Parts: sequence; C-alpha cells; structure tokens
Amino acid sequence: MKRNIGRSMSILHRQAQVFHTHSLKSFGISAGEYPFLLYLYTHDGCTQDDLVNALTIDKAATARAIASLEEKGYVSRGKIDADKRCNHIKLSDKAKENEVEIRRRVYAWSEFLSEDIDPETLKIVEDTLDKMVEKVEKRKKETEIE
Repeated sequence: MKRNIGRSMSILHRQAQVFHTHSLKSFGISAGEYPFLLYLYTHDGCTQDDLVNALTIDKAATARAIASLEEKGYVSRGKIDADKRCNHIKLSDKAKENEVEIRRRVYAWSEFLSEDIDPETLKIVEDTLDKMVEKVEKRKKETEIE
C-alpha cells in the first residue's frame, strides 16, 4: 500500500507550527511571522511584493504579518522616493538585536528532525523535498493558482 506523503507533511507542518509558536513566544513572534523576519535578515529593505514572491504567501497574509511585526516593533514600512507605490520593509533595531537568538530557535526544529538521520539519507530527503517544491512551483506558474 502506498503511503500518504501529504499526511506526513501535514503532521510535520502542524508540529512545526506548535514548536515555533512555543519557542518564539517570549519574543511575541508567531509561527506565521518568523519566515518574514528570516527573509528580511538577508533582504532588509525589500518590498512587500518581494516577500510575497520569495515566501510564496499571498498578499493579504503578507500585509497582515508585516502589520503585526510593525506593531510589535520588529519592522517599519515606508515608501522610497523612486517608487511611491511600493512599501519597503526595514528591520528595526529590536529585530536586529534578537536575530541570533531568533535564528537559533527557528533552526532548532530542523536540528531536532534531522539529528538521528545519517548525512547521506538527509541529503536524499532534502533533494527530494526540493524536487517536490519545484514541481509545485512549476504547476503554480502554469495554472496561475495562488
């Protein structure tokens, strides 16, 4: 009988959400917000559209997450003279000061999942997951599903 990969992925996703919600609670950051911070740590000053495209998250959810992070003091939104239409997102000092610990807590989940898996098997898992993501992204582009 063929195993249901979707079920396993769903369980992992839900448990990751629980883990991240708990581990980031002291920062006031939710499981739905930390991906935005991680992206901004390497792309400070990007636009909201950049976040939408990079994280493959819809515009409304992105706007809500950025508004929440702004309210919590982690980011600020602003316009740049060259393009008044786009919101550019900048990390606050608070976000920068907590970067190392936030990253450590987020990456602890991957460490936990992979700690008992030998490097060769882990490489196969990572490559297979990358192929699955590529397939989904290709389908999205072909069908324009969001």
